[in-house]
Amino acid sequence: MSDTFAFDAATEERARTILKRYPEGRSQSAVIPLLDLAQRQAGGWLPVHVIEYVASYLDMPKIRVLEVATFYSMFNLEPVGKNFVQLCRTTPCWLRGSDDLRAVAKNVTGCGLGETSADGLFTVVEVECLGACCNAPMVQINDDYYEDLTAENFKDVLEALKRGEDPKTGSQTGRTGSEPEDGLTTLTAEGA
Repeated sequence: MSDTFAFDAATEERARTILKRYPEGRSQSAVIPLLDLAQRQAGGWLPVHVIEYVASYLDMPKIRVLEVATFYSMFNLEPVGKNFVQLCRTTPCWLRGSDDLRAVAKNVTGCGLGETSADGLFTVVEVECLGACCNAPMVQINDDYYEDLTAENFKDVLEALKRGEDPKTGSQTGRTGSEPEDGLTTLTAEGA
């Protein structure tokens, strides 16, 4: 792997657009979105030289950028698989079966928590709340959310990813938003 890094043309354009959102002299406030851009371009993680590039780009001390990168769980300081599987373990997901999802992830991907599969397709980690408690249990894979999971439909999602397919995102049971599992009970008629 090369120890040099620079934003490619498309990422540079996005970075400049982001920087325009901040007042003059406050470009360092863009550290989080620029680290996100850098991580995406670098293959899903932030090697030290990429963090140093962002620091230089924003005219910030390297340690300040490293502090941000190590504080937020959205930044990866080690390589991750093509499919970065984040299992929610907060109480609503746990009560509704996230332990079963962890077992399925291990069986399908071949890797335990914090590990990357031998084929490089999956990295599986546990995270705190992903923000869809009423549709628990749920996972985030890369930028996509999969909700209302069971061991069976989560296995289907992972198997589809393994085959290189794009599985349906969102609720795996077909409900819209956070409507009740058994269907709407109020405001069921148009105009009501």
